Amino acid sequence: MGKLREKLEAAMKQMPELAALKDQVQMTVTGEGLRIELLEEEVGTFFESGSAEPTGSGREMLAMLASELARLPNKLLIEGHTDSRPFASNNGYSNWELSTDRANVVRRLMEQRGFGEGRVDEVRGYADRRPRKPEDPSHPSNRRVSIIVKYKPASEPTGSDNSASQ
Repeated sequence: MGKLREKLEAAMKQMPELAALKDQVQMTVTGEGLRIELLEEEVGTFFESGSAEPTGSGREMLAMLASELARLPNKLLIEGHTDSRPFASNNGYSNWELSTDRANVVRRLMEQRGFGEGRVDEVRGYADRRPRKPEDPSHPSNRRVSIIVKYKPASEPTGSDNSASQ
């Protein structure tokens, strides 16, 4: 997973329009796999404010990720998160729906850009229940989408040596 992280970072550097977003993309290797977090700023970086509609830079970032991740056999888990600010809506639409809708938009965009259908294992919406900065629940970085590149189960062959994929 560390090599995948390096490869994605290099791909971002090669695209000037995405290089400016490097501070808004955090990648960490976890027990689940490689966690790629697209962190929002005060003004929407990847999504329009209060909307599941991606910005132009959000679409570009997701297209690049889909292209790079499509080369791997690994499955994905996609999570949507919001900050603690209440979402004002007359029809009952809340942070729960917004977080789930954003995660689903990421899934659809990645599938449209070559990441095969059926390779996304789970889509989760957490609203404000898992803040990145619990000490500051309204911090913009709590608004994020996480893409987790899951480890392949050891029982799945990945080539002639039957080793587990990163």
